Amino acid sequence: MGAIYITGSGLFTPEQSISNDELVASYNEFVRRHNDANATAIEAGEAEALPLSSSEFIVKASGIQSRYVVDKKGVLDVERMRPEIRRRSEDEPSIQCEMSVAAAKEAIVAAGRKPSDIDAVVVACSNFQRAYPAIAVEVQQALGIDGWAFDMNVACSSATFGLQVATDTIARENAGAVLVISPEICSGHLNFRNRDCHFIFGDACTALLVENRPAPGAFEILGTRLKTRFSNNIRNDQGFLNRAEEPQRNDDERLFRQQGRKVFKDVVPMVNDLILGHLASLDLRPDQIRRLWLHQANLSMNQLIAKRVLGHEPSANEAPVILDRYANTSSAGSIIAFHQYHDDFKAGDTGVICSFGAGYSAGSVVIRRTAS
Repeated sequence: MGAIYITGSGLFTPEQSISNDELVASYNEFVRRHNDANATAIEAGEAEALPLSSSEFIVKASGIQSRYVVDKKGVLDVERMRPEIRRRSEDEPSIQCEMSVAAAKEAIVAAGRKPSDIDAVVVACSNFQRAYPAIAVEVQQALGIDGWAFDMNVACSSATFGLQVATDTIARENAGAVLVISPEICSGHLNFRNRDCHFIFGDACTALLVENRPAPGAFEILGTRLKTRFSNNIRNDQGFLNRAEEPQRNDDERLFRQQGRKVFKDVVPMVNDLILGHLASLDLRPDQIRRLWLHQANLSMNQLIAKRVLGHEPSANEAPVILDRYANTSSAGSIIAFHQYHDDFKAGDTGVICSFGAGYSAGSVVIRRTAS
């Protein structure tokens, strides 16, 4: 098998951003209205008052300070508290296709390629706006790629799992160049009326071009490794059978929810073992790793994983953070970190792209900068 490379990366960032203060003001107004409307039941002990949120609570719990969203007005509207997305005709590109094309074009240009050089498109993300036709096939057509495409979902690990799919596909000579794209509109499945998670997610889209030939500044993929273990501690039950269920469920029961402490306790050792085992299988030591591009979900979790892998407190250069600005963008997070923090790598420098999330699912991709 010949070498396989990441030759280009791309990022689409929505124009609109919401600060913690703005988000808290909207949530707390909702809480005040709810508690006032249910004051009698709350006083009688028949209902519980909803708790207020604060910017200090959000930063302490997650490290998040702001997030980008496809629609700010709808999220902050106390009567709505979800993005407002214009319904498009079937003759228009879907919003996930539009985001994907923007990120993909940047990755293609960065690699010095053309759409005619690409054989396949994998759109890998945590939620899709429709069941079919596949968003990936729509993206393929929009880019003018003559080949094949499909969608895949492994929640927050979708991008790294997509990278292994691309790598395996190229290794088996079923394609020479594959785009892996992650259009994450996490604001669409977030319950903004839930204090424990109303601040977690943001929106973004990333793209990576994976090829069997190098380009200036490319990264050789030294190896990929995946791990899954079933858990209900991170769950999203939004799906096509919701309308058939009886009794019907509300947003608290349907949309994203997690048991954060349990997730932290379970996932940190799982990811630590995955990365260290992967490095050992490639005859690499932790001190040979210049950078960890980790999934951007929680600052404390990232810092602890990086500390355990590297054997010391990580610097911002060793484990860069983007979740303070982007929040958790699901599978796009580790790729955003890679996209924004790799230009300083020299030939021979080695790093790890790592994801972890619902499933549980975790992915490790070890890469090394090639000579220009």
